[in-house]
Amino acid sequence: MVADSAAAKISLRPACQSDAASLAALSIEVWLGTYLHHGISKRFADYVFETLTPDRFTQHLQTSSEIFILSQNQEGIDGFLRLSRGGEPPTGPGSALEIATLYVQPRHQGRGIGQALLQAAVQRGQDLDAPRPWLATNAQNTKAIGFYQRMGFAITGETSFCLGTESYPNTLLTYCPAPV
Repeated sequence: MVADSAAAKISLRPACQSDAASLAALSIEVWLGTYLHHGISKRFADYVFETLTPDRFTQHLQTSSEIFILSQNQEGIDGFLRLSRGGEPPTGPGSALEIATLYVQPRHQGRGIGQALLQAAVQRGQDLDAPRPWLATNAQNTKAIGFYQRMGFAITGETSFCLGTESYPNTLLTYCPAPV
């Protein structure tokens, strides 16, 4: 699977078991840089080292309801998208297909990788008879929300990301294909 970019070719491929460590490393890089702006507390460090591990990604890769699409450059993975089949959105419309993760290394953002991954996810949704995939993103991540809206997603509700006793508002977005 190959997608065109204005600057260069973007090479997309399915993930394999040997990608687990790279997926964990990329996830930690993006998650910390995106969500922690004022230092790293023990609570967030514990979350990262319990959740974004090679073993956890190995488990995801072995689960038939999980689909990974990777962006691969000459040196390695620079972005990935994870689809989770079967989960209805917590509120509002949408197919039973969640875009659970879309991460692109910060230094590779703006090159069309996220767009190519998202287009591949929407196409996979069509193939799976799930034409309206949905996702949740931090409500304060206006850059991501704007990106998803430009890609055909509409805000369809709110939910929360819970970590311990803390709750963080998330914006729910659902793909709304243009009428043909």
